[in-house]
Amino acid sequence: QVQLVESGGGLVQAGDSLRLSCVASGRTISTYPVAWFRQAPGKEREFVAAIRWPGTNTYYADSVKGRFSISRDSAKNTVYLQMNNLKPEDTADYYCAARQGVMFTLAQATAQANYDYWGQGTQVTVSS
Repeated sequence: QVQLVESGGGLVQAGDSLRLSCVASGRTISTYPVAWFRQAPGKEREFVAAIRWPGTNTYYADSVKGRFSISRDSAKNTVYLQMNNLKPEDTADYYCAARQGVMFTLAQATAQANYDYWGQGTQVTVSS
């Protein structure tokens, strides 16, 4: 069993940066595909970014390309989401998710049903 705990959220102004962390316990997630999703108030949860396994390819939603970056620190059993140039529309609860198995394509990465473990989320609020 894998437990995921997100942190790093907060209240920031437009243009600021935040780095979210997803720390895993129970098992190493160095060989798991991991993704970040977000859910804004009144909206459905949506894909943000993913890092695949095997390999190190990353995938991003169009809305965050060029501003967000996902990375993995296997030694710390942690996946990060660096968020730069934040916009008010980035306001949401951010969740990390891990899949016990391989993942090869963007289509696989964006499907929430493909993930086996989820964290409780961290809130990000961006003021204009």
